[in-house]
Amino acid sequence: MTDTPTGRRAGLFGASALLLAQSRPAAAQTAPRAAPRPRPLMRGFAQDRLARIATVMQAEAERGSFPGAVTYIARQGETVHFEAHGHLDAAKTRRMTRDAIFLQASMTKPIVSTAAMMLVEEGRLKLDDPIAVYLPELRDLKFERVRDGNTELVAPARQPIVQDLLRHTAGFVYADAAPTASIRDAYRSNNIQAGDGPITGDEMLRRLGTIPLAFEPGTRFFYSIAVDVLGLLVARVARQRLDRVLEERILGPLGMRDTAWFVSPDRRPRLAETLDSDPLKADMWRAYRILTDERETSYLKGGAGLVSTASDYAKFAQMIANNGTFTGRRYLAAPVVNFMLSDHMIGFEGTPAASTGPGYGFGLGFAVRRQDGMGTAPGSTGDAMWAGAWGTSFTIDRAEGLVAILMAQGPSNRGRTRMIFKDLVYGAMVESLRR
Repeated sequence: MTDTPTGRRAGLFGASALLLAQSRPAAAQTAPRAAPRPRPLMRGFAQDRLARIATVMQAEAERGSFPGAVTYIARQGETVHFEAHGHLDAAKTRRMTRDAIFLQASMTKPIVSTAAMMLVEEGRLKLDDPIAVYLPELRDLKFERVRDGNTELVAPARQPIVQDLLRHTAGFVYADAAPTASIRDAYRSNNIQAGDGPITGDEMLRRLGTIPLAFEPGTRFFYSIAVDVLGLLVARVARQRLDRVLEERILGPLGMRDTAWFVSPDRRPRLAETLDSDPLKADMWRAYRILTDERETSYLKGGAGLVSTASDYAKFAQMIANNGTFTGRRYLAAPVVNFMLSDHMIGFEGTPAASTGPGYGFGLGFAVRRQDGMGTAPGSTGDAMWAGAWGTSFTIDRAEGLVAILMAQGPSNRGRTRMIFKDLVYGAMVESLRR
């Protein structure tokens, strides 16, 4: 530096600037950063479109579809939406919480079907075995045929097989949907569905064996107590009560801590309720009896008995979406999952449309979409779904890496709300993994 007045002034200015900079707090030396903007897309979901879900769920609660709901969406294993809406109780005094417990009804079926397929993988069960191999109470069943107004009992071409139980083609029914009054009345008078009170599995099977099938096995899809029968079959093959089979093989390992066959007193404050104005509430509540532990006195309904939470059920659904694995543990082989989520109804009469809308066939425990079109909500060929009579539903779309779950307790409006939720999910997915 030149020792001139100008040079000395420049040096003094530079030194002063350096000392001033060193004396300032570190934050003052850096330009202030703008607050981070919300991510406009999360795994291909638009945040502003996901926000529609809360608005619509609130509108459905105000409409009287249910007191409240919990909605969950994940893509490629990452949660992109998990919210509680409305109220937990029928009186609407307590806000819904994300850990609320919901009656699963028929969303029990995919879990029990998965347990059965685990036994198939192990060689302890074959899909083409007659069910009487394991349940001798159901040997030599006949089906009811009506001709020219006359009813006759006919020996089928073959007896129901295990695969029939998984895909609802065994010829069993639910009493309220029975095609004839005689079968309906027989189911009711024999308490086949345990709706009138406890009945042991052995006694239920003994009584069921005296009632004709409604259809010839292997000819028609007809939604039924088949998975209740499957649950009893699984318990016999595993030589364990059904709750223990599921706890050891599925619920425990997956960490589904709130999924059970009854609601213990400490969990009851989290139990989601149905509006008292729902006309289906009273009769359904009497039939489900989830506040009483009947595991020692009644058979556990493999088709309808569980309660669960959104986060619990999401673990099971994600395992299926991951082709049989979850957090490093394998539950099913990938080819077995592919087999379960294939259409096993080709050439059969009947349809699961009452639960799924048009365009779906049925696999082993899951409804399966046959093509992109024909449905009344978006989806992908091969996507799997099912729903429960209390108002719960799920979608597993492996082509899109999607798991979506609706938990609500509004039985009279369940068809409406499950399709609305499905529209909202796909409407928020602005980027497709397919094209």
